[in-house]
Amino acid sequence: MHDPVHQDERSFFAETRPAKTGSGTQRGPQAAGLKSDGSQSQDEHYHGHRDRLRQRFREGGDRALADYELLELLLFRLIPRRDTKPIAKALLARFGSLPEVLGAPVQLLTEVKGVGDSVATDLKLVASIAHRMLKGELKGRKVLASWSSVIEYCRAAMAFETREQFRVLFLDKKNALIADEVQQTGTVDHTPVYPREVVKRALELSATAIILVHNHPSGDPTPSRADIEMTKLIIETARPLGITVHDHIIIGRDGHASLKGMKLV
Repeated sequence: MHDPVHQDERSFFAETRPAKTGSGTQRGPQAAGLKSDGSQSQDEHYHGHRDRLRQRFREGGDRALADYELLELLLFRLIPRRDTKPIAKALLARFGSLPEVLGAPVQLLTEVKGVGDSVATDLKLVASIAHRMLKGELKGRKVLASWSSVIEYCRAAMAFETREQFRVLFLDKKNALIADEVQQTGTVDHTPVYPREVVKRALELSATAIILVHNHPSGDPTPSRADIEMTKLIIETARPLGITVHDHIIIGRDGHASLKGMKLV
């Protein structure tokens, strides 16, 4: 027998169509969303809840809703035939926060009861759209004058990755963003970095400055000795070619660290 856990959850949670009577349409209290005793059915209950939640969002925006309610509102469209509040709360309990839910890998999302491959993929799509929006806000702008936006963008891109990533923001002579590229992806606590490759790519893009960024999946953004030494090596490699290393930012779940701000480079 096919295991229902692996079915697409949209069909799995689909409502059963009401049985037709001899005249073609169901009659009686059930047709009005009521049980035989006149009380409200479960379907009617969660549909009414959905309408009220949508109305609160329309009137007050995201500030009118808690994180689980925003997630629940999103799940309405992904799982149209089920009460999604328990699923939203289960996701937050499993991952800790709304950003961590959206940043979680698909395989971990599907471990939460009620979340199948389709819903997990759609959650990652929402995360990608949000990330692309933040990147769009930086494109062509003077990055050093929009430092908070840089940090926000990097946190959205990397804070909840389960493996280390090393990425580089390439800037033009006006310090506007030319490109943002992941150079390497490593393990949970190490990423190989090749200074010559970083500098070579900067020359290919005609970048005159770069910002180095990597994440610590442990959550603690404190730079290691290896982080500091690697940054100094890239600075020394880039300087003779007229490329400035503005900073090296380390992103963690618990915040971020700037090597320049800590006067380590």
